[in-house]
Amino acid sequence: MAFLKMSIKGLISSKRLRTSSLLLFLTVSSCNRVGTEQLEPQICYTARDTYLKRLPDPFTPLTSTEKKSEWGKEYQIGLAFARELDLYRAITAFKRAEILLSHQGTFRKKEVQYNIMLSYYLGKRYEEALETFNTSELRHVQPNFAPYHDLLIMLYESNKLIGNQESAELILDHIRSHYPETADKLTLSTAMIQADFETLTCYTDKPYVAEVLSCYTPQAKSIERAELFNALLPGAGYAYVGQRQSAVTAFLLNGLFIGAAVYFFLDGNVPAGIIATSFEAGWYFGGIYGAGEAAKHYNERKYEGCAYPVMTKHRLFPILTLNYGF
Repeated sequence: MAFLKMSIKGLISSKRLRTSSLLLFLTVSSCNRVGTEQLEPQICYTARDTYLKRLPDPFTPLTSTEKKSEWGKEYQIGLAFARELDLYRAITAFKRAEILLSHQGTFRKKEVQYNIMLSYYLGKRYEEALETFNTSELRHVQPNFAPYHDLLIMLYESNKLIGNQESAELILDHIRSHYPETADKLTLSTAMIQADFETLTCYTDKPYVAEVLSCYTPQAKSIERAELFNALLPGAGYAYVGQRQSAVTAFLLNGLFIGAAVYFFLDGNVPAGIIATSFEAGWYFGGIYGAGEAAKHYNERKYEGCAYPVMTKHRLFPILTLNYGF
């Protein structure tokens, strides 16, 4: 202990100590920390043509006269492409049909416009789907419009996915007033996709929700524990979440900079020691943050693995609540 006190006294003046302390403070303050266990899983579902082919067409079939018309021919071509999920060509054909229908009845025109919007929605081009709605006759349809239920679902999910949360909530309220069961399912779907555990705990009476939670909870890693482990021993936090290579790398790099800092200070090279210490502080506190992020990413992948099959099986994705196809 006496030797350590003499070494420190001989190597570091009060001015240099203040400089070093300031440098370390700035290094520490620049490091962010994972503060919550809020997950951001990536859960999405892409409809297959086999699923869409099982859904009925909401509209009455074209008459023989309509089939022979120019717009009718384009419309039938659009339907054929859409049923095969060749959505780009389907939209092109539907738009041609819409143009050719410009001077005819609006009922069929609404049907064509609906199919354009549905094609954009299935293609995950949500902004175009909303633009189609906002510039078409669909804005004026009433609940007696055959696919009215599906139209509201597309509007809800499209607004939600592009960040129009306020509009999405207004549409959800409208769905709740007409289709309460669908609104409840959409609320649960959103909670599952966003890993909103606070909301999910309100649905534990549903066996499939309890299944997801019982699958995920035992496998989840504690973000705080990962950070604590890495603070006590650099690399231990990464090892905790199964990232062995990162654990070894973190341990070796921290050991290297600690050894370099000690060597420089004992050798009397204080500036080099301060630089090495600042680098070590960056690796040390960055490693704590990184271990927390690694635990978060680990939890997200585990949650996705638990939630996706359950959501698919019980048709909890909004697209699986549609009643109609092409």
